[in-house]
Amino acid sequence: MRTLLILSTLMAFASISTDLYLPALPAMADALHADPGTLQLTISGYLIGFSLGQLLWGPVSDRHGRRLPVAIGLVLFIFGSAGCAISQDAHTLIGWRVLQAVGACASVVISRAMVRDLYSGARAAQMMSTLMTVMAIAPLIGPSVGSLILHVASWRAIFWVLVVVGIATLAGLYCLPETLPRERRIRAPLGNSLAGYASLLRNRSVLGYSVSVGFFYGGIFAYVAGTPFAYITYHHVSPQHYGVLFAAGIVGIMITNQVNARLVLRFGGDRLMRFGAIVAGLMGALLAFDAGSGWGGLTGLVLPLFLFVSTNGFINANAITGALGACPERAGAVSALIGSIQYGAGIAGSALIGFFADGTPRPMAYVIALMGIGCWLSTRLLVPRESVRQTCANTIA
Repeated sequence: MRTLLILSTLMAFASISTDLYLPALPAMADALHADPGTLQLTISGYLIGFSLGQLLWGPVSDRHGRRLPVAIGLVLFIFGSAGCAISQDAHTLIGWRVLQAVGACASVVISRAMVRDLYSGARAAQMMSTLMTVMAIAPLIGPSVGSLILHVASWRAIFWVLVVVGIATLAGLYCLPETLPRERRIRAPLGNSLAGYASLLRNRSVLGYSVSVGFFYGGIFAYVAGTPFAYITYHHVSPQHYGVLFAAGIVGIMITNQVNARLVLRFGGDRLMRFGAIVAGLMGALLAFDAGSGWGGLTGLVLPLFLFVSTNGFINANAITGALGACPERAGAVSALIGSIQYGAGIAGSALIGFFADGTPRPMAYVIALMGIGCWLSTRLLVPRESVRQTCANTIA
């Protein structure tokens, strides 16, 4: 139980680092004299650091074990969060967000590899869903906690809270056992491990799962970047009520993760992932229609966004488990690759929101529709069927 709790906390660092300060984005824009598009780049900058950093931490953890790289990453996260708290302009804030992300991604990418160290097959997908349900508590309460902090203090206090969270997690890391024994670690030089990403990309199973979940995360981060301004600025929702709307989506994710954990042993992860992708594509198309026509007002945005976000429970855990299962002996590198593609797509999603921002929810809706349909097509065209599933050993050979 203790290991489960610590792994959930480590996996939650991606959402903790962003969801907590989402309600403060409009206030930060005013305080730093920046336009909303520039402030949304604090999310894009974070995703750049998060995406590229994973490519380093994965092979490092395959070579040196899981605990030490996580500890180093947490130290970087603490310094990055403190830098955000003392930033005096938007561009400095973006720079510190990149460092914060490089540290935070170590926790996320390595915790996924640790799950694969301990479990395999459908059981791994089941445990991944359980962990994601537990870790969803962070984004569930994150915007609400951020709103409360903003109510009693400035936005800078939010980042000081993240410093405290990082220190507490670093202390708790000493209770987490090492899951990768020395005899299972990769002995090749680190440079060889980094070059090995090319062989992973030639593996159709790894590539298919990674691209599918990448498209979906492009939509998720378009949602993260776009909803504060779509809800608070355009529809005049209070920051506190925004936290409630955001929390509703997290509840949907928690429910579908639990449903996935119960059904995956019966139906298999691929079938559930494809079902989730179909729903994501349909909800993206409905959202684009609602935003473009103005049909339904705020409700016309909230309902399809809720259903789109909720499909995370069927897509994310099963895609990650499928990719890791294709190459279990390089779990750290595979976790890094799929995570880098996830958050690389997130960079595109959130950046497109900032680039095309026009004061309406339409750019957000169109980007989410594009990503949702891309996710659905990827699961149909790129993820191989069981009969043609490719192992990592075959690819490398």
